[in-house]
Amino acid sequence: MFQPSPLALAAMLLLGTSASLAQTPAPAPAMPSPPAAPAALRDEDRDAPVSLEADRISGQPDRQTQAEGAVALQRGRITIRTDRLTYDSRDGRASALGNVQILTAQGDRFSGPELQLDLDRFEGFFLRPEYHFARTGAGGRAERIDFLGPERSTLTTASYTSCTIDGGGTPGWLLSADRVQLNFAANEGIADGAVLRFLGVPILAAPTLSFPLSDARKSGWLPPSINLDNKSGLELAVPYYWNIAPDRDATLTPVMYSRRGFGIDGEARYLAPRHRGEVQWHWLPTDRVVDASRYALQWQQSGNVAAGRWAHEGVRVSDDSYWKDFPRLLGSITPRLLPLSAQGERDWRLGGVQTTIYARAQHWQVLQDADPRALIAAPYHRVPQLGWRGSGRLAPWGGLRSGADLDFETELNRFELAHNDASTGRVEGWRAHALASIRQSWRTPGAWLTPKLALNLASYRTDTPMADGRRSASRGIPTLSVDSGLRFERAAQWRGRSLVQTLEPRLLYVATPYRAQASLPLFDTAPKDFNIVSIFSDNDFYGVDRVSDSHNLTAGVVTRLIEPASGVEALRLGVAQRYLLGDQQISPDGVPLTQRLSELLFFGTAKLSARWAFDAALQFSTETDRVSRSVLSARYTPGPMRTIAASYRLARGSSEQVDVGWQWPLYGNAPSQGGAASGSAASCRGILYGVGRVNYSTRDSRITDSLAGFEYDAGCWIGRVVAERVSTGRSEATTRLLFQLELVGLSRLGSNPLQVLKDNIPGYQLLREERKDPPLRSYPR
Repeated sequence: MFQPSPLALAAMLLLGTSASLAQTPAPAPAMPSPPAAPAALRDEDRDAPVSLEADRISGQPDRQTQAEGAVALQRGRITIRTDRLTYDSRDGRASALGNVQILTAQGDRFSGPELQLDLDRFEGFFLRPEYHFARTGAGGRAERIDFLGPERSTLTTASYTSCTIDGGGTPGWLLSADRVQLNFAANEGIADGAVLRFLGVPILAAPTLSFPLSDARKSGWLPPSINLDNKSGLELAVPYYWNIAPDRDATLTPVMYSRRGFGIDGEARYLAPRHRGEVQWHWLPTDRVVDASRYALQWQQSGNVAAGRWAHEGVRVSDDSYWKDFPRLLGSITPRLLPLSAQGERDWRLGGVQTTIYARAQHWQVLQDADPRALIAAPYHRVPQLGWRGSGRLAPWGGLRSGADLDFETELNRFELAHNDASTGRVEGWRAHALASIRQSWRTPGAWLTPKLALNLASYRTDTPMADGRRSASRGIPTLSVDSGLRFERAAQWRGRSLVQTLEPRLLYVATPYRAQASLPLFDTAPKDFNIVSIFSDNDFYGVDRVSDSHNLTAGVVTRLIEPASGVEALRLGVAQRYLLGDQQISPDGVPLTQRLSELLFFGTAKLSARWAFDAALQFSTETDRVSRSVLSARYTPGPMRTIAASYRLARGSSEQVDVGWQWPLYGNAPSQGGAASGSAASCRGILYGVGRVNYSTRDSRITDSLAGFEYDAGCWIGRVVAERVSTGRSEATTRLLFQLELVGLSRLGSNPLQVLKDNIPGYQLLREERKDPPLRSYPR
């Protein structure tokens, strides 16, 4: 017998969640509480005593007891309330008539006109019951429930919904079945004649279907996925979840693209006591658009061996255009640079220093663009990377109260270029380097001083001559720095709030001698961005290959307004500038720096109230008296599901962008306080929200990326429609349409836009709490 989940069958006729290479594993198909309602009648403590209260009680001791008026019978965590009740203590049978209610400790409730139940064996029946479940905020009705023991029951003419069922109109959605058989021991329910209606229209009709009775994972079909974009057309995917074992599972997803043809997605996971792993794949045997086979493979695995750790992971695709045609399926942060790496490491303690020895290898797949103007320079492969690093505090010496802090790193690397790297003039070869620093800190409540001595040693051997004709070179560069600061505090008042104001000046001195480095390779080095963090560093470069010669002072000051009770910052303002005591020959721009004063950096954050928040960072040129770079942002959040965020970014001569994101009610009254709306939806409120984000380049006079849509919260169901456009080039973009129907208390059906909304809209809030999937479990072996 074909046994799909009811949610999957409903989604086959409607919408589906996206099955993608980077998806999190979907939970087993689940039919929530309505059919599982009788499970609440299974009291684990069958030996619990029976207590009975009523207005009038009569009968024979140790035989039969009659109770009338406000009757309440309690056994363990179950309470039965009714107008009249007969209880036979010899066989534990209770017969209730008139306004019967069953209440559980979990907050579930059942009501109907008549109940007969053997409390010892849980056998009997309940006529015309209505039920409501606290966990899902939903319930329904049945013509009859027959209890066949603590693990089995049967419902006749049953229904389930989270919408109002008081006869005041047609529920927004209703799931009904002629007959439902429940077997809690097997975690399985079987429904005959099941129908799912939305707004009165049948969207599911299945003669027979099966479903799990709990959140436990269970093999079965998951809701199908329907996606629509301008690259692949209409995409239909039907996932099958295979619960192999508590510590292993897999999902297989046949996919049909209207433009490309048939494919298959998959995912497999395992979790063992000492190691874990997962793999995802996407395969198109023949893509009709390009007349070729397409694939993507992503995996990661990690574990522990003795006192060490190991891991390997990677992403690989079939061709250079894959990132444009299937952007959803790549989990890499840089979709055109796909990593492949393996590593092992082991820790041990050497005196007071914690050290780690490690071995790594890293390889990149570079996806180049057909447009020669869009070619990229790839990072070097590292095959291998062998190293030893450590950090810790040395024992006190020379009368000092505390020891100095030591950090060191030594590595041997082999650097190789990708076969399709777009850069020219780069060499391959070996590099051995050693970095070490020792610093001593003195701190008091209002001041601190940290002198540090650092050393950068590197030796190179290249396969082809370097810029100066040599194939080998070595150099050593020391750096002396002294970092210091003060902190002053005073009581302050701002906007009627009692605060603490601080004044925190800081001064950094750095001295690094000049060493010629222009002819040495740039294997893993890049200039630092000039910002409030890098201006207080002792080197203007990331990596090992370049060390800027320095003889400078950096001065800055910060003032903060702090709420003393919570420690929350209401305001932070700061300014910093560097003063060169001598010319700097090695700079990020490649041009010697002779100007004594650097550009001024201003920064600030302000949380004026619970509604308003601001951030700003400005880089001001004293030569041109103009702002050369700036980032300004503001967010207005007056309540739940109400947020507007805007930012402005300027890099003079390079880019200028405006970014606006929002979530805002357009119709109806959204919650005015508290968090996101609860899952309970007894009444349909009917709220329409607008959501979106637009990134506009004023330099190019075009929208680069955009997102716009609507969410409609009807209380017992939520509808979402979102359109997304992502640029993949100056004249190319991928556009897709996401739509989802969420039946509160049942399931979400459709292309899931929630992650897209959370990633793109600052301050976005879910209208309902997300359901957490049961995790894999590992067992000792």
